[in-house]
Amino acid sequence: MATDDLMARALAALDEVDGPMSVEVIHRLVDVGAATDPMTITEVADLLDMSPHTLRYYERIGLVEVARDASGHRSYDARAVRRLVFLTRMRLSGMAMRDLQHYMRLADEGDDTVPERLDLLLEHRDTIRRQLKELTLSLAATEYKIATYGGHTSPSSAGKA
Repeated sequence: MATDDLMARALAALDEVDGPMSVEVIHRLVDVGAATDPMTITEVADLLDMSPHTLRYYERIGLVEVARDASGHRSYDARAVRRLVFLTRMRLSGMAMRDLQHYMRLADEGDDTVPERLDLLLEHRDTIRRQLKELTLSLAATEYKIATYGGHTSPSSAGKA
């Protein structure tokens, strides 16, 4: 299941929810199925529509810990995959790598860092909300232009923005 499939599941889950998303919905979105077996780097790359190079980079900079099998190959457990899903959502929403690294370091330090992690996420939520408003305005402008070009303009206005 690639990122497109994860996004389709996320959008379908949004349609099912009246009001704020519950933790259970979020958990369903990152459910890697009934598979309890560790995944290879190729399987995770396919699942998340990421390159193996990016997965190795995330590991190298400390965003995710990945175990090794007896042959020394990377072995992604469900926890690592869930973390990678979170990371991809945060990157898609524009969170900077340095902020993600800071957040993950805090998460790895344990529950004592929850207040600081919450502050980071609240700040990021505000940024996302602002982006959504800006995108909504951009969508309205695009919709207006589409309607305008749908035959409702005069020939003298064809060259205008």
